[in-house]
Amino acid sequence: MSARETILGRIRVALVDVPVAEPATWDELQDDDDAARYNRSGDDNPQAVADLFAERCGAYSARVTRVARDGAALRRAIEAACRRHGTASLVIPTDLPENWRPTGIECQPDHPRLSLRRLDGAGGALTGCALAIAETGTIVLDGGAGQGRRALTLLPDLHICVVRERQIVASVPEAIEQLGDTVRESGGPLTLISGPSATSDIELQRVEGVHGPRRLEVVIVT
Repeated sequence: MSARETILGRIRVALVDVPVAEPATWDELQDDDDAARYNRSGDDNPQAVADLFAERCGAYSARVTRVARDGAALRRAIEAACRRHGTASLVIPTDLPENWRPTGIECQPDHPRLSLRRLDGAGGALTGCALAIAETGTIVLDGGAGQGRRALTLLPDLHICVVRERQIVASVPEAIEQLGDTVRESGGPLTLISGPSATSDIELQRVEGVHGPRRLEVVIVT
């Protein structure tokens, strides 16, 4: 008996108790079991969605600051974050908005591309994001405007990320739907950030900074 015949035989045995009338493919809209469905959208109140994101993001030990839509207020929030961490310099994407750049802090654009050693030794990185997810407190980077390349936010020990309130979606399905076209067109990777980098070894000892920055500051612009 060939391997093909063996596999098909096992499939037939596994399906012997399946009702003849059962559809061959699953259709969410025709499934009567509520447990088989999942929410594709969430709260449509922008304020409530932003509040939930701030709460969930903060639960991951990220520092969350909310500021009004004002360039001076945003710069002050970024400067305050730098002071909290004793950071005198930041690496930034080349297209970072000018009014985001803090006063009194050296901002080094990633052009020409900074070496990995330079990024690793940087005081921190300042970027924007593609979007954020409220229900999981997650920030998503896709390499688009104001974000730079992945290494920019993976090697420095501090990441300061600016999130516009309108970029926050309620649920993961909403985020995936919005990111679909970008991923299909660019084929590039996504970076999902849920708090500072952390992992646990086999003895459940928490270790920070293994896969990215140990410290995360999030500034939400309302």
